[in-house]
Amino acid sequence: MTISREAKIGVSGIIALVLLFFTIKFLQGVSLFQTQDIYYINFRNAKALAQSSPVYADGYNVGIVSDIRYDYDHPGHGVIVEISVEHGMRIPVGTTAVLDEAMLGGCTLNLLMGNNPLERLNIRDTIPSGENNGLMAKASEMIPKLEQTLAKVDTLLTTLNTLAADPNLQKILANAEQLTANLDQSSRSLNQLLKQDMPQLTQTFNRTGENLNQLTEKLNSIDINSTMAKVDATLASVEQTTARLNSTDNNIGLLLNDTALYSNLNRTTNDASLLLEDLKAHPKRYVHFSIFGKKDKSEPTP
Repeated sequence: MTISREAKIGVSGIIALVLLFFTIKFLQGVSLFQTQDIYYINFRNAKALAQSSPVYADGYNVGIVSDIRYDYDHPGHGVIVEISVEHGMRIPVGTTAVLDEAMLGGCTLNLLMGNNPLERLNIRDTIPSGENNGLMAKASEMIPKLEQTLAKVDTLLTTLNTLAADPNLQKILANAEQLTANLDQSSRSLNQLLKQDMPQLTQTFNRTGENLNQLTEKLNSIDINSTMAKVDATLASVEQTTARLNSTDNNIGLLLNDTALYSNLNRTTNDASLLLEDLKAHPKRYVHFSIFGKKDKSEPTP
């Protein structure tokens, strides 16, 4: 049987197409000689996830994204992602799928494996999707804060530019420089003062301290008890003298307290004063003196 040239060309084309198909699948990461298990994931936002992207479980590549399609039956519910993982891989109940965006573009799908040792998802079940807590998610959360910080920095720079353009700033700087110079001069003067006068002040303080120590020693050497006893005795004597002066059982007390005696003494003093005056005025009444011892008859007898 002779095969025509056209038949050979057709068979060769079919073989080439089959080989091309398997080559493309191989390049996409699809295992050609290993059975794959299919699971589905529903994402509200696919975040530029591409078909044939790797699927990681705890950082290990366990499969690929075999298909991505929009859920036309339920508009607004997001995108349905079909993943193919190694046959026999056990996915526990509680596993979630998250999308991690790369800094330079692209997106990877990660399975956060649950820890349920008894229950697992069946093949072609839907794996719940979770929120992305990766680096890019944190960076997106920081963007509003970064914008606020940049706005504050811009305001600060504007304020600094305004301040730098203020002509009073030069005056303030000049005054600050002059103040610094004055403080430096004052510091040198103070150092010189301390160097010259401080030793003398120290000696004076030392002498004062020595004098205080001597005074304290002298005060300690005084017998306070005997001194206070003498003071008490003196005060008792003064009190006794005061009591005697206030009493009428002695001459001084009578003199100080008896008004009659005071009046008599005052009257006697007055009489004595009158007598002395009369004696001075008429001495012959009281003194008789004669050379011959005769009495002058003309003088009246006192």
